[in-house]
Amino acid sequence: MNNQIIGTVLQERYQIVQPLSAGVFGQTYIAVDIHHPEKPRYVVKQLKVNNYQSTSYFDYLRLRFLTETETLKHLGRHPQIPELITCFEENERFYLVQQFIPGESLAAELPNNPQSPGKWSQADVIKFLEDALYILEFVHSQGFIHCDIKPENLIRRAIDAKLVLIDFGSIQPIDFSIETELSIDQIPVTSLGYIPPEQFIGQTQPNSDLYSLGIIAIQAITGLSPLQLEIDAETNEIIWCDDDTPVNDYLVAFLSQMIRYQYQERFQSANEALWILKHIEWENQPSETPLADSQLFYRNIDDNLISKTTTKQSQPLLAGLKLGLLINSVLIGLGVYSLFNNSQAYSATETLYKAIEEYQSGDLQTAIDLAQSIPIHSNIYPEAQASIEEWQKQWQKDAEHFILAEKALKERRWTDVLYHAPKVPLNSYWQSKIQPLVQQAQANIESQTQALLAKAYEKAEERDFSTALYYLRQIPEESSAGAIVKQKLSEYNQKRQVRSGYYLYLAYNKASIGDFFGAIKLLKKVPEDTAVYEQAQMKLQEYSQKLRLRHQQQEAAILKIVTISKRNNTPHHKNTIQPQLSLQSEDYLQEVNIRN
Repeated sequence: MNNQIIGTVLQERYQIVQPLSAGVFGQTYIAVDIHHPEKPRYVVKQLKVNNYQSTSYFDYLRLRFLTETETLKHLGRHPQIPELITCFEENERFYLVQQFIPGESLAAELPNNPQSPGKWSQADVIKFLEDALYILEFVHSQGFIHCDIKPENLIRRAIDAKLVLIDFGSIQPIDFSIETELSIDQIPVTSLGYIPPEQFIGQTQPNSDLYSLGIIAIQAITGLSPLQLEIDAETNEIIWCDDDTPVNDYLVAFLSQMIRYQYQERFQSANEALWILKHIEWENQPSETPLADSQLFYRNIDDNLISKTTTKQSQPLLAGLKLGLLINSVLIGLGVYSLFNNSQAYSATETLYKAIEEYQSGDLQTAIDLAQSIPIHSNIYPEAQASIEEWQKQWQKDAEHFILAEKALKERRWTDVLYHAPKVPLNSYWQSKIQPLVQQAQANIESQTQALLAKAYEKAEERDFSTALYYLRQIPEESSAGAIVKQKLSEYNQKRQVRSGYYLYLAYNKASIGDFFGAIKLLKKVPEDTAVYEQAQMKLQEYSQKLRLRHQQQEAAILKIVTISKRNNTPHHKNTIQPQLSLQSEDYLQEVNIRN
């Protein structure tokens, strides 16, 4: 993991303070909002971008990034999925900022963790499955598959002990035309064992997430990690239960159905699995929402098929038979209606996905038309309407920033161009419009920078460090000379401090021989923002007072000479009196207005 980013402030707001994890698709960190008085914490994900990738591929990644973040905005509305705070591109890196969920990952609760209390009870497993399936039901209803369900991506929220699903870096749209193989070197070590077989050949299905969830439940029951589970060499099915497994036959059958090797033989959706889970009449655990027919059906299974003396060898057959009856019951109950609804959801999701792409490409009206074509009875309809409203508002803001950047360029306010540019979205449409403005502003900034640097160097050669610093401070932070400017600012400031101290030292020497006028001239050269400025001001007041006193004494002496001359009728001339005056005192009083 790259720890060099620790301490970095992104978007002048989010300061990286702690690494969280690293994976194939990016690295995650904890950041604090330095602008907020309470310094709230967020999760920042930095998506990986290889430096050697082509410009066209980089643009494709940008489009995918923005499209996926648009999706995450909707998913984050679920109370058990972190909210997406913002997303941005900085220094050719993509970043997501999400809500931080205080709590522990589910990995800390599993039996193979030394801190865990041990294997889970049947009630714990059922509660876990219900909680997780509710989240997956929502994700799948939005037309997406998580693709990386594992204990580390399920957080037990501290405030209410509810599960929260995190890390949507591997998320895929439900689109069966996409067949991208998952290379073994792309799989994080923590994901091994939880990924179903079809995901390796690019045929990920919604029930691929159910497979992963079933493996976690089996791990909780048996205490075995996924890679420790035995595989049947002929069928490739996982062998996980025996006579000592402390759960009833229904749960064994249910979990076995979740992890079938062939995805066609599993539950086909989270909704289907959740329906069955809620309506099985568990031993000594009545259903919370019983249906009369389903109760009778499952009681009949218990009476006719389940023998208290079932052997280990007969259990697989019993499990298969029971699950066959279970699935038939579901199909009778849901019928073609379920399949029709699923196909409608996929179609509506695909339409919304295309609308998002149109919006990112700059065709707002087509995006709105596509989103409006989603029928009102679709479960995607509310999301589509919310997207339309958001697009219209965002488009207006984006256009305003572009106009302000364009105006700033015409008025030669280069830094204002660079101020407004990041506020324009990073999609291909707006970037094609804003990038020429940015390039022109940066070129002018560089030209201006070189001129200011030359002036600063010239003044530094003349030992006029205050003016040199003045020129350096006019150089925009966005210029390529940032490092040089920072170095010279420090250097010239240090030299100015030394020079100011030397002025003060010379002023002391002048004052010690009575040359207060010379001392004052030196003290007035000490700049305000130097360490000796306050001391110089005190001495300036002191020497000015002494100079004024000397002048008053000289004026009194002149008056006395004039008075005596008049009394004795002795002629007097200015030329004979003037040498008695301090010429320095008169010059000073003429040139300097002393204010005490």
